[in-house]
Amino acid sequence: MISDKGKKGLNQGKIYVVSTPIGNLEDITLRALRVLKEVGLIAAESRDHTKKLCGHYNIRTPITSYNSHNQHYKGRVLLEKVKSGLDIALVSDAGTPGLSDPGSRLIREAIDANVRLVPVPGVSAYLTALSVSGLHTDRFIFVGFLSNKKGRRRKELDGLKGEWRTMIFFESPHRLFKMLTDIYEILGDRDIALAKEMTKVFEDVKRESVKKLLSLLEDDKIRGEYTVIVEGLKESKI
Repeated sequence: MISDKGKKGLNQGKIYVVSTPIGNLEDITLRALRVLKEVGLIAAESRDHTKKLCGHYNIRTPITSYNSHNQHYKGRVLLEKVKSGLDIALVSDAGTPGLSDPGSRLIREAIDANVRLVPVPGVSAYLTALSVSGLHTDRFIFVGFLSNKKGRRRKELDGLKGEWRTMIFFESPHRLFKMLTDIYEILGDRDIALAKEMTKVFEDVKRESVKKLLSLLEDDKIRGEYTVIVEGLKESKI
């Protein structure tokens, strides 16, 4: 049972940063389920999405929204509740909060406010995809989403030309073909793993060169959520 109050304030609550499933609802830890049941409030990127998870596990904790639309003021509201003694669980729509989602702002604000943060680890989309990519996993860099503007996206990729570590990106379906085209033109014909809908019904991982993938994909038929894993620059052999 959650009962201890942190050393940063006898009556002050805590924020639990809780990882949730990226698809399959069974991919949640026992600790995460316990925390979600015992906190006073769940701050969710999407209330409707989190309601489905809570309903599946019979979790009746109140849910409030914390997302990119209200984060500029909602963070202050949540922190005031924590300072008054309420424990809050922060969750994203999928995976670990703070990774390419609004949760990172609340985490920074909590640190600035001297509020205790408690990580409740679990699944992460990019680590799940990396584990089955077949590319080097001893050294890697998580880039996340590139810019949705072509010029800036190509400039960001140009800055990665010399990156020797495996690179991991997120991309939306309607920009995927353009992103892969830019990778081919700027980084060259690298080996790549294209992970789609990880842990979901239509899970799929394609392991090909960028050029081969571009020949296989039809831009107007790309659907789903994608993690793109690209090999780093190979050592030149003199």
